[in-house]
Amino acid sequence: MLFARKWYLLVLLVLFTACGNNLSPSGDDKREPVDPGTIGPGVGQNAPDFSVSDIDGNTVTLSSALSSKKGIVLYFTMWCPVCDAHMSHMLDNTIPSFPDIGFYAVDYVSSSVSGARSSAASSGFIGTPFTILADLDHEMLQGYDATMGTTVVIGSDGVIRMNEDYKDGSKLKDVLSGLP
Repeated sequence: MLFARKWYLLVLLVLFTACGNNLSPSGDDKREPVDPGTIGPGVGQNAPDFSVSDIDGNTVTLSSALSSKKGIVLYFTMWCPVCDAHMSHMLDNTIPSFPDIGFYAVDYVSSSVSGARSSAASSGFIGTPFTILADLDHEMLQGYDATMGTTVVIGSDGVIRMNEDYKDGSKLKDVLSGLP
């Protein structure tokens, strides 16, 4: 019993020392600066173009998504409980305040448009303001350097204003409020 406790404490000590100073992160953005006017996933870059199907079989491109909108939000989902909580939070706390913004849930885990539709339906997102996109070939996932929970804001000029994991929605609201 005593040996087990010592072993446990040793393992914890090794784990915490391996973290270095990451136990109290600075909150500073450590990403490399980007060159404005270039195409890429970074804030300040021009958004990569895409052409994917929505769950109704319509082709959605970057330009069609941005037409007549102040901007768009791309939320990358795998329909897990965390994604459900984020998307539900956006539905309740963000989307009503921004009717001139397009909101897109990017399903990158389903292997077909009908699979994406089925996932959206079973998660309760059919008929919501989210347009569900089926990123079957991971074109968007790779182009925006995204993963589960990544939230990208693109202004009407095609420039990325935010590309980070969804947190509590406050930064998303701030960025959307600042769109011209």
